Amino acid sequence: MVLSEANWDHHVPLPKLGAAHSRILVGLLALVCFINSYDGEFVFDDSEAIVNNKDLHPSSPLNNIWTNDFWGSNLSSNSSHKSYRPLTVLTFRMNYLLAGGLHPVGFHVLNIALHCVISALMIDVFAILIGGLTYDSKGRRLNQVPRSSLLAALLFAVHPVHTESVAGIVGRADLLCALFFQFSFLAYCRAFRGGHVHGLSTFSVSWVAASFLLCAAAMLCKEQGITVLGVNAAFDILLICNVNIGELTQRLLLKGKPMNALVRSRLVTRLTLLLFGGGVLLYARWRIMGTGPPAFTEVDNPASFAENVFLRIVNYNYYYSLNAWLLLCPWWLCFDWSMGCVPLIKSVSDWRIISLLLLWSCLIGLISQALCTQDGIKRRTLSFGLVLLVVPFLPASNLFFRVGFVIAERVLYLSTAGYCLILSYAVGYSCCLWRKHKVVAMMGLLCVNIGRSAQRSQQWRSEQSLFTSALSVCPLNAKVHYNVGKNLADRGNQMAAVQYYREAVRLHPRYVHAMNNLGNILKEKNELVEAEELLTAAVHIQPDFAAAWMNLGIVQNSLKKFAEAEQSYWNAIKYRRKYPDCYYNLGRLYADLNRHVDALNAWRNATMLKPDHSLAWNNMVILLDNTGNLAQAEMIGREALVILPNDHTIMFSLANVLGKLQKYKESEGFFLHSLKINPSAASCHGNLAVLYHRWGKLDLAKKHYELSLKLDANAPGTRENYSMLRRKLDQLQKTKG
Repeated sequence: MVLSEANWDHHVPLPKLGAAHSRILVGLLALVCFINSYDGEFVFDDSEAIVNNKDLHPSSPLNNIWTNDFWGSNLSSNSSHKSYRPLTVLTFRMNYLLAGGLHPVGFHVLNIALHCVISALMIDVFAILIGGLTYDSKGRRLNQVPRSSLLAALLFAVHPVHTESVAGIVGRADLLCALFFQFSFLAYCRAFRGGHVHGLSTFSVSWVAASFLLCAAAMLCKEQGITVLGVNAAFDILLICNVNIGELTQRLLLKGKPMNALVRSRLVTRLTLLLFGGGVLLYARWRIMGTGPPAFTEVDNPASFAENVFLRIVNYNYYYSLNAWLLLCPWWLCFDWSMGCVPLIKSVSDWRIISLLLLWSCLIGLISQALCTQDGIKRRTLSFGLVLLVVPFLPASNLFFRVGFVIAERVLYLSTAGYCLILSYAVGYSCCLWRKHKVVAMMGLLCVNIGRSAQRSQQWRSEQSLFTSALSVCPLNAKVHYNVGKNLADRGNQMAAVQYYREAVRLHPRYVHAMNNLGNILKEKNELVEAEELLTAAVHIQPDFAAAWMNLGIVQNSLKKFAEAEQSYWNAIKYRRKYPDCYYNLGRLYADLNRHVDALNAWRNATMLKPDHSLAWNNMVILLDNTGNLAQAEMIGREALVILPNDHTIMFSLANVLGKLQKYKESEGFFLHSLKINPSAASCHGNLAVLYHRWGKLDLAKKHYELSLKLDANAPGTRENYSMLRRKLDQLQKTKG
């Protein structure tokens, strides 16, 4: 297995560094590219996978990460995404524990560190794939191609397409998968450290078993990890057995000779082991998935729903060409490529067919070069480049099952290694032919990638910059406009959000989430008729959209369509049984209709489903107070404060009840506690003044009336009560006089 140094390695315009210095250089450049994302926010999918994922909380049983999917849903649920990545979720949970909560800095720092480590390890991977397995007398592996392996690792470290995986915390799955992928490959290489005995390749079963275990760990980080078995098989065939695929094919087709040499080399045994191990892992993964594959919609992956098989294949290949373009020219990067971002090719006259021809022309050219060349180094480098480019991408290719996206930059993380291997060969070969300006050209290539990575990393620091950056890349993507609008609405700029929500609905007329959010804003602006139309359309398109049913009920309630509102609320509860906010709004409807018992029952349901539902507790106290059920109101108020001991609104309502029950001292205590939490509440000062007025503490009543009027000069009833108190004080003064 000793191979001579690649004849183009010494032409690569890089210094010949030691192993440690090479790794430090690669790690530092990787750090420079993405360091500016370290203090970024939780963005895009981070909200579902991290912020809203209960599996990260210490209060959640640790076992849940083994039964739930990546997003925190139970794998047996029909709504589960079926992404089983417990080791990734475990690292999120560790970040949460170490930081004492959801602080994004720790999450980002670990992502950046992982990318630096992976990039440094790529030197070892590339050194083996290009230069082969070579050991010194002490059994230490030698790097026969220090310059070309360093160049390939540098190109990998600074590639801008990695930004989503590094700067987006959810990309942790791709990073961990890549790390265990590398470990599994290096362990498989380690299995052949013994070299050849009597012309046969010897291998260590224990290291092969370790490679399988590391492959399983990669799969537990992300499903793509199983593809390392394909890379290991290619490594065994092309490097360990030194098979020339082109010659072997000719021999089999023309002469029909059996593969006795391969059988003698024990290759068949090892390939059988790899196939069996892969089958076991796939079977285990399928059993874990439970109810079958996830269900995706047409907007997630429109090509997979094309009825014409030919057009489906054409569009899949067009997607492949776009992925290849992102590797070649990573300038147009977007957080989401669905919902019209990539219109379907519906006719062979579409000019975009040219991109398919270019893609396959390049691939066929590379394959022919890899198979037909007599240069062993070139054959192996190009072959491994194609293997690393294609094999890790297969799970995202739609060939075996439908995936839930059109293009996802994060799935290119491992495939980039294959591209960088091919590119490093192209750079080295070019340097052999054109020796002038080769340093400037190579440095220019690296600097452009570093600059673009840093720029894109900056865009991933906040949702505002991330979403707005996509407008110029995918102006036809309804989800981009929706997310820009949602971000604006979350920051309080609802007027600007309306424009983007309307554009999202225009681009995708069946976009129910955009309709729902737009309807909510129009409801707040009191444009109730249009809001009702939008929400009605949303539930007509998606009848099980519980949130839209609830919002429709709120609008109908405001329009005095009480019967329709009640039915809408019950429809929402039908599709989401545990819906405390809907029970709360249903209770408000019943209160408006003077159906007090029904209102109390609805609010009680809300508090049973969500014990800290402050508004439901408070409304129960207020309704019971207004209907004269003071004893029951007191009981409910005290029960609420056991659960919400610092809720000043419930303290205020309970204080009013106690005042009416002439429990002045307790009432005063709750008023003062409420004011301690919220000292600027004019109504609380006013009602405390009324309490003191009744209690006969007139000086304190005067003080709090004045404080209430100072905070709100138009506080209802306060000025009249204050005037009454002033007259009473004047009378007392005259009496004393």
